[in-house]
Amino acid sequence: MDKNTLKTGVLLAGLGGLLIVFGQLLGGTGGAFIGFALGLLICGASYWFSDKIAVKATGSKPISEKEAPQLYRMVRELANRADMPMPRLYMSPSEQPNAFATGRNEKHAVVAVTQGITQVLSEDELRGVLAHELSHVKNRDILTTSVAAAVALGITMIARMAMWASFLGGGDDDGPNPIALLFLAILAPVAAGILQMALSRAREYDADHDGAELLGNGEPLARALEKIDAAARRVPMNVDPSIASAYIVNPLTGRKVNFANLFSTHPPTEERVRRLRAQTGTLGPHS
Repeated sequence: MDKNTLKTGVLLAGLGGLLIVFGQLLGGTGGAFIGFALGLLICGASYWFSDKIAVKATGSKPISEKEAPQLYRMVRELANRADMPMPRLYMSPSEQPNAFATGRNEKHAVVAVTQGITQVLSEDELRGVLAHELSHVKNRDILTTSVAAAVALGITMIARMAMWASFLGGGDDDGPNPIALLFLAILAPVAAGILQMALSRAREYDADHDGAELLGNGEPLARALEKIDAAARRVPMNVDPSIASAYIVNPLTGRKVNFANLFSTHPPTEERVRRLRAQTGTLGPHS
C-alpha cells in the first residue's frame, strides 16, 4: 500500500468516526448507527465521485480541443512524456489565474485551469503549471487531495448541523446536549483545517520538484507561481475554503485573515520559488 492510499484511508476513517460521534450526540445508539450509515455514504461518494465534487464546487466546465488547441497540445505532450493517459480538461470562468487536478487515479483524472491563467501566463509558464498538476496525478496526490476536500466539506456540513441542533435542542433532558453540539460545531472546522494543512504542504513541494524534472527546468514554474500568487492577492475567487487546497496557489490568498484561512494549506510561495530555482541548477535539458 502506498503512502497516499494510506492517507486516504485515514481521512475516510476519520470522517466516519466523526459522523458516528455526531449521531451519538443527537440520538444515542440509534443516532450513532445513522451516523455510521451516513459516514459510509459520504466516504463512498468521496472516493468514487471526488472529481465530480471538486469540478462542481469550482464551477469548472469541460473544454474541447477545438476551444483550446494550445492547452490540449501542451497537456498531451507532457502526459506522453510522463507516460500517463491524457486527462480530461476543464476550465472555470474565474479571472484569477489558478489551476488544480482531481480524480481518484490516472484514468479518471481531471486537470482544470481558470480563464485567468490562460491570459496571465506565458506559454512556458503555463506549461510549468500543467507539469505540476500532472505530477500530482502521477504521484496519486489527487485522490488524497480530492478526498480531503470532500471530507472537509462533510465536516463543514456536520458543523452547521450541530450548530443548528444546539440552538434548537430546547430543554429536553433526553435530547442532545447543546453544549456538546456547540463544541462540535466549533472544533470540527478546526480539525478540517489542520487535516488539510498537514496533507497539503509536502505534497505541493513534491509536485513542484517533479514538475520541474518533467520539464527539465524549474524556472518557468517559479515565474508562474510568482505571477499567480501576486494575482491571487488582487483578484478574488469565490470558492469554498474546503476546496482551496486543491489549487496550485491558495485562491483565498487575497482575503482578509479570518477563521477559515488561519490554517494555510499551501507552503509559502517564496520558499517554493527558492527551491525551484535551486533545483534548476541541477537539471539538464530534457531529452
